[in-house]
Amino acid sequence: MQHPIKTAYQVRKQQAGMTLLGMLLVCASLVMVAYVAMKVVPAYQQFYTVKMVMAGLNKEPLASMSQKEIKDAFERRADVAYVTAVKSSDLIIDKDSAGVTVASAKYQVVEPLFGNVSILLDFSTQEAGL
Repeated sequence: MQHPIKTAYQVRKQQAGMTLLGMLLVCASLVMVAYVAMKVVPAYQQFYTVKMVMAGLNKEPLASMSQKEIKDAFERRADVAYVTAVKSSDLIIDKDSAGVTVASAKYQVVEPLFGNVSILLDFSTQEAGL
């Protein structure tokens, strides 16, 4: 017959779970991932908006437009879409090997995290004209 009162060792052996230190480490890592995501997601949203604006340029005949007209068209579309990462002066307008006018934008976004730690994001997009 077993004794109904268990010793402290038997109770501890049956218990399972996370320690306070383990829970704090898991919570701290989740908070860090969420913080980095809050810094990175807006930059990617801005990038997809820039891609949308550049795709809008594709609907215009870039070959028959001057560089100033292309930059003005980009600026108008960027103003409507609230693009702040790329200015019309950042556009690179060139002709590819087939002679098609291509507008591209390459830019970097630096998001500070804490202290002297930052995240650097490189973005590049281009659109060929009609």
